[in-house]
Amino acid sequence: MPEYLSPGSKAPDFKSKDQNGNTVSLKDFKGKKVVIYFYPKDDTPGCTKEACNLRDNYEALQKAGIVVLGVSVDDEKSHLKFIKKFELPFPLLADTDHSLVEAYKVWVEKSMYGRKYMGTARVTYLIGETGKIDHVIEKVEVSNHSEQILKLWS
Repeated sequence: MPEYLSPGSKAPDFKSKDQNGNTVSLKDFKGKKVVIYFYPKDDTPGCTKEACNLRDNYEALQKAGIVVLGVSVDDEKSHLKFIKKFELPFPLLADTDHSLVEAYKVWVEKSMYGRKYMGTARVTYLIGETGKIDHVIEKVEVSNHSEQILKLWS
């Protein structure tokens, strides 16, 4: 079982590029609730379901004062295509150098058809206004993810 970061610990700061090439840093959201959701790959079935669930409930998340950031190791071009195709209203960070997946301990060994490989675990961190991790969602329900988040932060 991977050892993810624990609730109560300080969220690692980062600088990463979004789909438009803008630099985004955790410091940009000081004093806000931030959801950083890590997902394996743009435009794949589970990841699309998860992103569309967050999109469909984005207004409720915003009303709750929550900033949503998606992160995968895909590049900016891939993120832009994914956002356009599914009209995603939140930024996706391109972690091509793996600095975020490693800092947040979600770059893990996976196995498919008996083959082992490294990949991104589908894990979501809920970071409170003080920059500390309030909750870690290890068992993400892709079709119900925004409800999971809202329940934890209500």
